[in-house]
Amino acid sequence: MSDSTSTRAGLSDAALAELEKLGKRYPTREALLLPALWMVQQEHGWISQESMLYLAELLDVSPVRVYGVVSFYHMFHDRPPGRYNIQVCHTLSCSLRGAEAILSRLQERLGIGHHEVTADGRFMVTRVECLGACEHAPVCQINEDFEFDLTPEKLEAKLEQLP
Repeated sequence: MSDSTSTRAGLSDAALAELEKLGKRYPTREALLLPALWMVQQEHGWISQESMLYLAELLDVSPVRVYGVVSFYHMFHDRPPGRYNIQVCHTLSCSLRGAEAILSRLQERLGIGHHEVTADGRFMVTRVECLGACEHAPVCQINEDFEFDLTPEKLEAKLEQLP
């Protein structure tokens, strides 16, 4: 958190100023929900229940609406993620080309299930909807990097390369 005015749940003064600037381009306060969620996650690493309540009040929307958006989009974290967030696509193209075997191997190796974090906080594994790279199925995303044409062995090798 860069500004001293930032709280555990809220936004820094700089982020609030940016949100107000963006607000001039949006038709309603509610339309600012996605950018506001990104800002909270960027500042805090995840979106806590306190942050959701804060944004609901700030944007004059119901807390249930905020939670619904956070829980709908897999890129938002409603709990502290691992250092490496591994998202495995499981839609049709990826499933047909072996995504389930990759996910099973990954969960077995790390000893965690869907949307869980390893005890050391290093990895989180989630099964997600389409990552938009069907031509390279199966696909996973590790933090911001995509891994294409995966096999369980390729993913194992990638995990070994991570610091």
